[in-house]
Amino acid sequence: MALKRETTAPYHSAQDALRVLETVARHTTGITDIELARHTGLGTERLTALLRMLRREGYVEQLADGAYVSGEAFGRLGSARERDETLRVQLQRTLDRLRDSVGAAVYMSRYVDGEIHVTQCAEGPATPAVNEWVDFRSAAHASAIGKSLLGQLDLNGRRDHLSRHRMARLTSRTITNERVLLSRLDAQAPTVPVLDLQEYAIGTVCAAVPITAGSAVGCLALSLPVEHAHRLREAADTLNRGAAPVLLSLAI
Repeated sequence: MALKRETTAPYHSAQDALRVLETVARHTTGITDIELARHTGLGTERLTALLRMLRREGYVEQLADGAYVSGEAFGRLGSARERDETLRVQLQRTLDRLRDSVGAAVYMSRYVDGEIHVTQCAEGPATPAVNEWVDFRSAAHASAIGKSLLGQLDLNGRRDHLSRHRMARLTSRTITNERVLLSRLDAQAPTVPVLDLQEYAIGTVCAAVPITAGSAVGCLALSLPVEHAHRLREAADTLNRGAAPVLLSLAI
């Protein structure tokens, strides 16, 4: 299976943040923002925003004299025993912030060994998760999560998945024609969130944005009750803008 390579703004933000983080890590006694700008080639406004994000995530800290050093969260990544748990906790914190920012349940999903996996979710009393009435692994053709993940595969990868999972009609809006689905996936711009307008479940609308780091295929998604459908596109755009820390967690 090959990936359909596309890049988005969050991807570039994560790559720039990783460059900043690596530069800070090389200067164990601290490095100023002026020095960082010179080493990374980033403009002042761009660098300031990235440093703000890295501080919020705990990857860098600012000393009293204004210099930057590696933060506690980055330090814990050096231990193989703590690495996976540290990244899981970091990612959950990011998802929780995104949930509060978009006012919707937020999901992290991956495509692993030919199957869809929802690996983490941030929900709450006011932002309940969607009722998984049909296993997401069998509903890629109907869900925003599934369509976002399939959209990152090449044509052979998409056909392989669909050959193993029948395109069942889950609602009157579900696409069940493989040719139509493949055409829509091919026409989907990588910078535009994938939408599910009651295709998976009546009463729920969803959106997803791709999260691809290296060979990993993933996506961020959100769900809203249909009475909040008017907020879907704005919430999806907010989710997309907030995806960089998630990409960074996958890339480290």
